[in-house]
Amino acid sequence: MPDYRPINMGGYVSLSQLGALLLRMILKVWAYSGLVLVICFLLYYLYGGFFAMMLLVFAITGILYQVQDSLLFCPELPSHSRVYIPIPSMFGLPFESINHKCPDGVTIHMYFIHQPKDRQRLAPTFVFFHGNAGNMGHRLQNCAGLYHNLHCNILLVEYRGYGLAEGSPSEEGLYMDARASLDYLFSRNDINHSEVVVFGRSLGGAVAIDLAVREFYSHKIWCLIVENTFTSVPDMAKVLLGWKILQYLPIFFYKNKVYIYLKFPSAFTSETFIFQFQSYQKVKQLRTPTLFISGQSDTLVPPKMMHELYERSNSVRKQLFQLPGGTHNETWQLPGYYHAIALFLQNYRISALMQQASIDIDAKSDSSSGSLWSSVQDI
Repeated sequence: MPDYRPINMGGYVSLSQLGALLLRMILKVWAYSGLVLVICFLLYYLYGGFFAMMLLVFAITGILYQVQDSLLFCPELPSHSRVYIPIPSMFGLPFESINHKCPDGVTIHMYFIHQPKDRQRLAPTFVFFHGNAGNMGHRLQNCAGLYHNLHCNILLVEYRGYGLAEGSPSEEGLYMDARASLDYLFSRNDINHSEVVVFGRSLGGAVAIDLAVREFYSHKIWCLIVENTFTSVPDMAKVLLGWKILQYLPIFFYKNKVYIYLKFPSAFTSETFIFQFQSYQKVKQLRTPTLFISGQSDTLVPPKMMHELYERSNSVRKQLFQLPGGTHNETWQLPGYYHAIALFLQNYRISALMQQASIDIDAKSDSSSGSLWSSVQDI
Protein backbone atom coordinates (compact mmCIF):
# COMPACT_ATOMS: atom_id res chain seq x y z
CA MET A 1 0.00 0.00 0.00
CA PRO A 2 1.52 3.34 -0.98
CA ASP A 3 3.05 5.47 1.86
CA TYR A 4 1.71 9.05 1.61
CA ARG A 5 3.90 11.52 3.53
CA PRO A 6 3.97 15.40 3.63
CA ILE A 7 6.23 16.82 0.97
CA ASN A 8 8.94 19.32 2.20
CA MET A 9 8.33 22.57 0.24
CA GLY A 10 11.87 23.85 0.50
CA GLY A 11 11.69 25.34 3.99
CA TYR A 12 8.70 27.68 3.49
CA VAL A 13 7.15 29.03 6.73
CA SER A 14 3.51 28.28 7.24
CA LEU A 15 0.96 31.08 7.31
CA SER A 16 0.22 30.50 10.97
CA GLN A 17 3.88 30.88 11.90
CA LEU A 18 4.20 34.06 9.79
CA GLY A 19 1.12 35.58 11.43
CA ALA A 20 2.47 34.83 14.91
CA LEU A 21 5.81 36.48 14.04
CA LEU A 22 4.12 39.63 12.75
CA LEU A 23 1.92 39.81 15.82
CA ARG A 24 4.93 39.64 18.13
CA MET A 25 6.66 42.44 16.16
CA ILE A 26 3.56 44.66 16.29
CA LEU A 27 3.21 44.13 20.03
CA LYS A 28 6.89 44.97 20.58
CA VAL A 29 6.72 48.14 18.46
CA TRP A 30 3.49 49.11 20.17
CA ALA A 31 5.13 48.65 23.56
CA TYR A 32 8.09 50.80 22.61
CA SER A 33 5.79 53.38 21.00
CA GLY A 34 3.75 53.52 24.18
CA LEU A 35 6.93 54.02 26.21
CA VAL A 36 8.05 56.85 23.91
CA LEU A 37 4.65 58.51 24.16
CA VAL A 38 4.78 58.31 27.95
CA ILE A 39 8.27 59.87 27.96
CA CYS A 40 7.13 62.68 25.60
CA PHE A 41 4.12 63.33 27.80
CA LEU A 42 6.30 63.55 30.92
CA LEU A 43 8.78 65.91 29.19
CA TYR A 44 5.97 68.14 28.01
CA TYR A 45 4.43 68.12 31.50
CA LEU A 46 7.74 69.01 33.15
CA TYR A 47 9.34 71.27 30.49
CA GLY A 48 6.44 72.23 28.24
CA GLY A 49 6.94 75.95 28.80
CA PHE A 50 10.61 75.72 27.88
CA PHE A 51 9.92 73.83 24.66
CA ALA A 52 7.11 76.24 23.76
CA MET A 53 9.47 79.19 24.30
CA MET A 54 12.17 77.56 22.18
CA LEU A 55 9.68 76.98 19.37
CA LEU A 56 8.54 80.61 19.60
CA VAL A 57 12.12 81.92 19.48
CA PHE A 58 12.89 79.62 16.55
CA ALA A 59 9.81 80.87 14.68
CA ILE A 60 10.63 84.55 15.34
CA THR A 61 14.25 84.19 14.24
CA GLY A 62 13.07 82.35 11.14
CA ILE A 63 10.72 85.18 10.24
CA LEU A 64 13.42 87.80 10.86
CA TYR A 65 15.87 85.77 8.80
CA GLN A 66 13.53 85.85 5.83
CA VAL A 67 12.67 89.56 6.04
CA GLN A 68 16.18 90.91 6.69
CA ASP A 69 16.61 92.19 3.14
CA SER A 70 13.27 94.00 3.22
CA LEU A 71 14.28 95.65 6.51
CA LEU A 72 17.69 96.66 5.16
CA PHE A 73 16.79 97.77 1.63
CA CYS A 74 13.94 100.30 1.25
CA PRO A 75 13.68 101.24 -2.45
CA GLU A 76 9.96 102.03 -2.07
CA LEU A 77 10.48 104.57 0.72
CA PRO A 78 9.18 107.22 0.19
CA SER A 79 6.33 105.99 -1.98
CA HIS A 80 6.69 106.22 -5.78
CA SER A 81 10.49 106.13 -5.46
CA ARG A 82 10.61 103.46 -8.15
CA VAL A 83 8.42 105.47 -10.49
CA TYR A 84 9.46 109.09 -10.14
CA ILE A 85 13.19 109.85 -10.27
CA PRO A 86 14.17 113.55 -10.33
CA ILE A 87 16.67 114.45 -13.04
CA PRO A 88 19.81 116.64 -12.69
CA SER A 89 18.55 119.30 -15.11
CA MET A 90 15.97 120.24 -12.44
CA PHE A 91 18.96 121.62 -10.52
CA GLY A 92 20.68 123.11 -13.55
CA LEU A 93 23.21 120.25 -13.84
CA PRO A 94 24.34 118.99 -17.27
CA PHE A 95 24.14 115.20 -17.37
CA GLU A 96 23.95 111.95 -19.28
CA SER A 97 21.45 109.22 -18.36
CA ILE A 98 23.21 105.85 -18.53
CA ASN A 99 21.94 102.28 -18.47
CA HIS A 100 24.79 99.89 -17.80
CA LYS A 101 24.67 96.10 -17.76
CA CYS A 102 26.47 94.36 -14.89
CA PRO A 103 28.37 91.07 -15.38
CA ASP A 104 25.36 89.07 -14.14
CA GLY A 105 23.09 90.65 -16.78
CA VAL A 106 21.25 93.09 -14.48
CA THR A 107 21.01 96.62 -15.91
CA ILE A 108 21.55 99.50 -13.49
CA HIS A 109 20.78 103.18 -14.02
CA MET A 110 23.25 106.04 -13.49
CA TYR A 111 23.55 109.79 -13.99
CA PHE A 112 26.87 111.17 -15.21
CA ILE A 113 26.91 114.84 -14.18
CA HIS A 114 29.79 116.57 -15.91
CA GLN A 115 31.58 119.87 -15.80
CA PRO A 116 31.75 122.04 -18.96
CA LYS A 117 33.74 120.30 -21.69
CA ASP A 118 36.83 122.47 -21.20
CA ARG A 119 37.07 121.38 -17.53
CA GLN A 120 35.54 117.90 -17.63
CA ARG A 121 38.77 116.11 -18.56
CA LEU A 122 40.81 117.76 -15.79
CA ALA A 123 38.25 117.77 -12.96
CA PRO A 124 38.12 115.03 -10.30
CA THR A 125 35.20 112.62 -10.63
CA PHE A 126 33.07 111.46 -7.68
CA VAL A 127 31.36 108.06 -7.70
CA PHE A 128 28.35 108.58 -5.42
CA PHE A 129 26.75 105.65 -3.53
CA HIS A 130 23.58 106.66 -1.66
CA GLY A 131 21.82 105.22 1.40
CA ASN A 132 19.30 102.41 1.75
CA ALA A 133 16.08 104.33 0.96
CA GLY A 134 14.69 106.31 -1.96
CA ASN A 135 16.51 106.73 -5.25
CA MET A 136 19.51 108.63 -6.59
CA GLY A 137 17.35 111.58 -7.65
CA HIS A 138 16.74 112.36 -3.97
CA ARG A 139 20.49 113.15 -3.64
CA LEU A 140 20.67 115.72 -6.44
CA GLN A 141 20.67 118.76 -4.16
CA ASN A 142 23.73 117.38 -2.41
CA CYS A 143 25.28 116.63 -5.81
CA ALA A 144 24.68 120.22 -6.87
CA GLY A 145 26.67 121.35 -3.83
CA LEU A 146 29.55 119.03 -4.74
CA TYR A 147 29.40 120.13 -8.37
CA HIS A 148 29.59 123.87 -7.68
CA ASN A 149 31.87 123.86 -4.62
CA LEU A 150 34.37 121.21 -5.68
CA HIS A 151 34.08 121.66 -9.47
CA CYS A 152 33.91 117.92 -10.02
CA ASN A 153 32.14 115.43 -12.25
CA ILE A 154 29.76 113.03 -10.50
CA LEU A 155 28.71 109.51 -11.41
CA LEU A 156 25.52 108.99 -9.40
CA VAL A 157 24.82 105.25 -9.09
CA GLU A 158 21.41 103.62 -8.71
CA TYR A 159 21.58 100.15 -7.16
CA ARG A 160 19.72 97.17 -8.58
CA GLY A 161 16.12 97.13 -7.39
CA TYR A 162 16.13 100.91 -6.85
CA GLY A 163 14.65 103.60 -9.08
CA LEU A 164 14.69 102.51 -12.72
CA ALA A 165 17.35 99.83 -12.23
CA GLU A 166 16.48 96.19 -12.83
CA GLY A 167 16.68 93.32 -10.38
CA SER A 168 16.33 93.05 -6.62
CA PRO A 169 18.73 94.47 -4.02
CA SER A 170 21.12 92.20 -2.15
CA GLU A 171 24.46 92.73 -0.49
CA GLU A 172 26.55 90.98 -3.12
CA GLY A 173 24.37 92.60 -5.81
CA LEU A 174 25.21 96.09 -4.51
CA TYR A 175 28.91 95.20 -4.43
CA MET A 176 28.66 94.07 -8.04
CA ASP A 177 26.89 97.32 -9.00
CA ALA A 178 29.73 99.30 -7.42
CA ARG A 179 32.38 97.40 -9.35
CA ALA A 180 30.41 97.74 -12.58
CA SER A 181 30.06 101.51 -12.11
CA LEU A 182 33.81 101.92 -11.67
CA ASP A 183 34.46 99.72 -14.70
CA TYR A 184 32.14 101.94 -16.70
CA LEU A 185 33.87 105.11 -15.51
CA PHE A 186 37.29 103.82 -16.58
CA SER A 187 35.90 102.90 -19.99
CA ARG A 188 35.43 106.61 -20.69
CA ASN A 189 38.31 108.63 -22.15
CA ASP A 190 36.89 112.06 -21.32
CA ILE A 191 37.68 112.12 -17.58
CA ASN A 192 40.76 112.30 -15.37
CA HIS A 193 41.37 108.66 -14.37
CA SER A 194 44.02 109.67 -11.84
CA GLU A 195 41.52 111.56 -9.62
CA VAL A 196 38.53 109.28 -9.01
CA VAL A 197 36.92 109.81 -5.59
CA VAL A 198 34.55 107.16 -4.22
CA PHE A 199 31.90 108.63 -1.91
CA GLY A 200 29.36 106.71 0.18
CA ARG A 201 26.79 107.75 2.76
CA SER A 202 25.19 105.35 5.28
CA LEU A 203 24.67 102.04 3.45
CA GLY A 204 26.59 103.55 0.54
CA GLY A 205 29.59 103.95 2.85
CA ALA A 206 29.69 100.18 3.39
CA VAL A 207 29.49 99.66 -0.40
CA ALA A 208 32.28 102.20 -0.95
CA ILE A 209 34.55 100.55 1.64
CA ASP A 210 34.05 97.13 0.07
CA LEU A 211 35.02 98.54 -3.33
CA ALA A 212 38.11 100.29 -1.96
CA VAL A 213 39.55 97.17 -0.32
CA ARG A 214 39.32 94.97 -3.42
CA GLU A 215 42.78 94.63 -4.85
CA PHE A 216 41.76 95.01 -8.49
CA TYR A 217 39.92 98.30 -7.80
CA SER A 218 41.83 99.89 -4.93
CA HIS A 219 44.60 101.29 -7.13
CA LYS A 220 42.00 102.98 -9.35
CA ILE A 221 40.59 105.02 -6.45
CA TRP A 222 42.36 108.29 -5.65
CA CYS A 223 40.50 109.02 -2.41
CA LEU A 224 37.65 107.53 -0.37
CA ILE A 225 35.01 109.54 1.53
CA VAL A 226 32.50 107.84 3.81
CA GLU A 227 29.78 109.66 5.74
CA ASN A 228 27.60 108.49 8.65
CA THR A 229 28.10 104.81 7.90
CA PHE A 230 27.97 101.84 10.26
CA THR A 231 30.37 99.16 11.45
CA SER A 232 28.23 96.13 10.46
CA VAL A 233 24.65 94.92 10.03
CA PRO A 234 24.67 92.89 13.28
CA ASP A 235 25.86 95.99 15.18
CA MET A 236 23.06 98.07 13.65
CA ALA A 237 20.49 95.38 14.51
CA LYS A 238 21.50 95.65 18.16
CA VAL A 239 21.15 99.44 18.04
CA LEU A 240 17.83 99.60 16.18
CA LEU A 241 16.02 96.71 17.87
CA GLY A 242 17.55 97.16 21.30
CA TRP A 243 17.20 93.47 22.14
CA LYS A 244 19.90 92.26 24.51
CA ILE A 245 19.49 88.73 23.16
CA LEU A 246 21.03 89.90 19.86
CA GLN A 247 24.38 90.22 21.65
CA TYR A 248 24.40 86.44 22.01
CA LEU A 249 22.83 85.54 18.68
CA PRO A 250 25.14 83.30 16.59
CA ILE A 251 26.30 84.72 13.26
CA PHE A 252 24.39 82.09 11.25
CA PHE A 253 21.08 83.68 12.31
CA TYR A 254 21.88 86.61 10.00
CA LYS A 255 20.94 86.15 6.37
CA ASN A 256 24.11 87.49 4.76
CA LYS A 257 26.77 85.20 6.16
CA VAL A 258 30.44 85.90 6.57
CA TYR A 259 32.07 83.91 3.79
CA ILE A 260 35.83 83.98 3.72
CA TYR A 261 38.09 82.23 1.30
CA LEU A 262 41.71 82.79 2.11
CA LYS A 263 44.35 82.32 -0.52
CA PHE A 264 46.91 82.51 2.24
CA PRO A 265 45.58 81.48 5.68
CA SER A 266 47.74 84.00 7.53
CA ALA A 267 46.31 87.15 5.95
CA PHE A 268 43.36 88.66 4.10
CA THR A 269 43.83 88.77 0.36
CA SER A 270 41.94 89.83 -2.72
CA GLU A 271 40.17 86.47 -2.53
CA THR A 272 38.52 87.39 0.78
CA PHE A 273 34.80 88.19 0.79
CA ILE A 274 33.24 89.49 4.01
CA PHE A 275 29.48 89.87 4.04
CA GLN A 276 26.91 91.43 6.41
CA PHE A 277 28.44 94.81 5.43
CA GLN A 278 31.16 94.22 8.04
CA SER A 279 33.04 97.44 7.40
CA TYR A 280 34.80 97.30 10.77
CA GLN A 281 36.74 94.28 9.46
CA LYS A 282 37.34 95.63 5.97
CA VAL A 283 38.78 99.00 7.00
CA LYS A 284 41.81 97.13 8.35
CA GLN A 285 42.68 96.44 4.72
CA LEU A 286 42.20 100.05 3.59
CA ARG A 287 45.23 101.77 2.08
CA THR A 288 43.39 104.47 0.11
CA PRO A 289 43.46 108.01 1.61
CA THR A 290 40.14 108.27 3.47
CA LEU A 291 38.03 111.07 4.90
CA PHE A 292 35.50 110.01 7.55
CA ILE A 293 32.64 112.53 7.92
CA SER A 294 30.56 112.12 11.07
CA GLY A 295 27.44 114.05 12.03
CA GLN A 296 27.50 114.21 15.81
CA SER A 297 23.70 114.46 16.07
CA ASP A 298 23.06 111.32 14.03
CA THR A 299 20.27 109.45 15.83
CA LEU A 300 20.24 106.51 13.39
CA VAL A 301 23.89 105.45 13.15
CA PRO A 302 25.72 106.18 16.43
CA PRO A 303 28.67 108.56 15.78
CA LYS A 304 30.89 106.20 17.80
CA MET A 305 30.67 103.75 14.88
CA MET A 306 32.33 106.30 12.59
CA HIS A 307 35.01 106.87 15.21
CA GLU A 308 35.61 103.11 15.45
CA LEU A 309 35.96 102.82 11.67
CA TYR A 310 38.44 105.70 11.69
CA GLU A 311 40.50 104.13 14.49
CA ARG A 312 40.58 100.69 12.85
CA SER A 313 41.42 102.02 9.38
CA ASN A 314 44.93 101.41 8.01
CA SER A 315 44.68 104.10 5.34
CA VAL A 316 47.97 105.73 4.39
CA ARG A 317 46.28 109.08 5.02
CA LYS A 318 43.09 109.44 7.04
CA GLN A 319 41.07 112.17 8.72
CA LEU A 320 37.96 112.20 10.92
CA PHE A 321 35.84 115.31 10.35
CA GLN A 322 33.16 115.67 13.02
CA LEU A 323 30.28 118.11 12.51
CA PRO A 324 28.33 119.07 15.65
CA GLY A 325 24.64 119.23 14.80
CA GLY A 326 25.02 116.97 11.78
CA THR A 327 22.16 114.48 11.43
CA HIS A 328 22.14 111.23 9.49
CA ASN A 329 20.88 112.55 6.15
CA GLU A 330 21.45 116.31 6.50
CA THR A 331 25.11 116.64 7.55
CA TRP A 332 25.92 117.94 4.08
CA GLN A 333 23.74 121.03 4.70
CA LEU A 334 25.98 122.38 7.48
CA PRO A 335 28.55 125.17 6.97
CA GLY A 336 32.08 123.90 6.49
CA TYR A 337 31.03 120.60 4.93
CA TYR A 338 32.23 121.22 1.37
CA HIS A 339 35.25 123.18 2.57
CA ALA A 340 36.43 120.18 4.62
CA ILE A 341 36.19 117.87 1.60
CA ALA A 342 37.98 120.37 -0.66
CA LEU A 343 40.73 120.86 1.92
CA PHE A 344 41.29 117.12 2.36
CA LEU A 345 41.54 116.55 -1.41
CA GLN A 346 43.78 119.56 -1.96
CA ASN A 347 46.14 118.63 0.89
CA TYR A 348 46.47 115.12 -0.45
CA ARG A 349 47.05 116.43 -3.99
CA ILE A 350 49.83 118.73 -2.75
CA SER A 351 51.34 115.95 -0.63
CA ALA A 352 51.36 113.57 -3.58
CA LEU A 353 52.96 116.19 -5.83
CA MET A 354 55.66 116.93 -3.24
CA GLN A 355 56.35 113.22 -2.82
CA GLN A 356 56.64 112.78 -6.57
CA ALA A 357 58.91 115.83 -6.83
CA SER A 358 61.11 114.37 -4.09
CA ILE A 359 61.35 111.08 -5.96
CA ASP A 360 62.26 112.91 -9.19
CA ILE A 361 64.95 114.94 -7.40
CA ASP A 362 66.43 111.80 -5.85
CA ALA A 363 66.43 110.10 -9.25
CA LYS A 364 68.20 113.07 -10.86
CA SER A 365 70.68 113.19 -7.98
CA ASP A 366 71.52 109.52 -8.44
CA SER A 367 71.89 110.09 -12.17
CA SER A 368 74.19 113.08 -11.61
CA SER A 369 76.31 111.12 -9.13
CA GLY A 370 76.64 108.33 -11.65
CA SER A 371 77.76 110.77 -14.36
CA LEU A 372 80.27 112.40 -12.00
CA TRP A 373 81.74 109.02 -11.04
CA SER A 374 82.08 108.14 -14.74
CA SER A 375 83.98 111.41 -15.30
CA VAL A 376 86.28 110.67 -12.37
CA GLN A 377 87.03 107.24 -13.76
CA ASP A 378 87.84 108.78 -17.15
CA ILE A 379 90.33 111.15 -15.51
